[in-house]
Amino acid sequence: AAASYRTTYATLRAYRMSGGKWVEVFGPWTARVGYNGVARPGKKREGDGTTPSGSYGFSFFFGVDAAPHFAFPFRHAYTYDYWDDDQASPRYNEWVDAKVANPGANPEPMHNVPAYDYAAVIAYNTARVRGLGSAIFLHVGTGGSTAGCVSLPKAELMKVLGWLTPADDPRITIAAV
Repeated sequence: AAASYRTTYATLRAYRMSGGKWVEVFGPWTARVGYNGVARPGKKREGDGTTPSGSYGFSFFFGVDAAPHFAFPFRHAYTYDYWDDDQASPRYNEWVDAKVANPGANPEPMHNVPAYDYAAVIAYNTARVRGLGSAIFLHVGTGGSTAGCVSLPKAELMKVLGWLTPADDPRITIAAV
C-alpha cells in the first residue's frame, strides 16, 4: 500500500488466511515502487515508471544467485537472458534466451546484480497486450525507486519468497490508499 499515487514508497504486509480471518505474517516493511509512483487502476503503460495497481499472482521466481529451496519454479538468470519489453516484438512481456531468439529493442537484462539476485515475476499483463507494461517483478531493493517493480531489502524479500507456495495461490495487491 502506497500513501498516494505519486510516492515511491509503499508498505508491504504479508497475510495468510487462518480460521476465516486474515492474519499478518510479515511486515510492516518499507517497499519501493516506481519512480513515478503507482498507476491508477488500468492506467499503467510501458515505460511510464509506475507500478501497476491491482491484484496479481506470481508466475515464477528467478535470480542471478543459486536457488535456495523455493516452492515456486525457479529460473537461473544468465548473461544472455532478457525480458522483452519491445512493443513491436512477438515476444513482448516474455523471458527470452538471446542465444535462441531476439529479445527485442532495449530489453531488460535479467542478469542484474543486486536487484535480480532473487525475484518473483508478478503476473501482470499476462495476455501480453502491447503497451500496457512489462517486466513487473518483486525484487531485491537497491536503495532507490524502481522502473515499475516492487522492491524490498534482500533479507525481507527472501522471507517472503521462502514463504510463498503455488498451492496457496498467493496474490500481491498493489494500491494507493
